[in-house]
Amino acid sequence: MSGETDLHTLITSMRPALHELPYVFCSMDQATFNKLPFNPLGVFHEQEGITIIVTQEQASANGLTFDISWACITLEVHSSLAAIGFLAAITTQLARAGISVNAVSAFYHDHLFVPWAERQRALAELANLSRAP
Repeated sequence: MSGETDLHTLITSMRPALHELPYVFCSMDQATFNKLPFNPLGVFHEQEGITIIVTQEQASANGLTFDISWACITLEVHSSLAAIGFLAAITTQLARAGISVNAVSAFYHDHLFVPWAERQRALAELANLSRAP
């Protein structure tokens, strides 16, 4: 198994890194997706359509509709996909602070999408969590 599974180690060594640009979530059909002139950061196929995660700039430049802008915070610890409780601890901390979060787990890292306006508060909450005993 690849990556860290110990919850205490994950929390104390998560090293959140804020991406510079705002991201958005867009939904589209397969034909529109096939015509995209760029590679999205993330893609998920659902029955209702294809969701993509792209920079706000990419979406706007290509006429894609979206609701709100999100900040992406990458947790730089190499977390195992089988780790238990890591995202639960993080989302609970952010929920207590009234911050919405959409988490995306990839092979090496977890990525948190929080409302753009809440990005600094989210970073502060993550710092508080990583320092908790």
